[in-house]
Amino acid sequence: MSSPAPRALLPRHRPRTTLARTAFPLGALALVAALVTLAGTALRAVTLDELLNDPKMTPKRFADHFTDFRFDSDPFFDVINPNQFLAQEAGDCIDYAALADYVLKHHGYKTRLIRVEMAGYKAGHAICYVDDSRVYLDYNNRSYFFNLTKSKPRIREVANKVAASFRANWTFAQEFTFSYDDYLKRAVYTVVKTRPPHLDPDAKRYP
Repeated sequence: MSSPAPRALLPRHRPRTTLARTAFPLGALALVAALVTLAGTALRAVTLDELLNDPKMTPKRFADHFTDFRFDSDPFFDVINPNQFLAQEAGDCIDYAALADYVLKHHGYKTRLIRVEMAGYKAGHAICYVDDSRVYLDYNNRSYFFNLTKSKPRIREVANKVAASFRANWTFAQEFTFSYDDYLKRAVYTVVKTRPPHLDPDAKRYP
């Protein structure tokens, strides 16, 4: 009969006197405390009040808050409550675009919501366009360093960029408004790809 395998020896504890003598430099302790504080701040989700009251808010600064957000489409609500979106750090393109439109407008930016419908996709893709900077915020780009996409302002031009990012062909695109007061979307302009560009409803606005 074979003898049982020997038990592994646990390392001995260091003598208390040795532990008592062990000390960290004050600078190292301060660094550890700072890292713990920073980690706690990074783990806490940004709030709507913080976004609205940030005096340094820009489109880039807004987008940087969403780097680690997950994709999650709510089956019951087209646009979820902004506080829920921020707290769960998850949502979809319309949640992000609607919040960007709301926050950046609050800070004085001229923004527009645009939804692009593409062949082969059951749902369209929404973005928030910022006229002041001629860029748009796209939830699909949230984890990239360059999380703003440059584009000319016409709906057709934005649709071309969005569709190219999907490697798809767009069929029509629509500028619309959205309000958290009633959670309703209202169409402003609709652009059909196959129509001549000079007939686009925003052609005179952006010649």
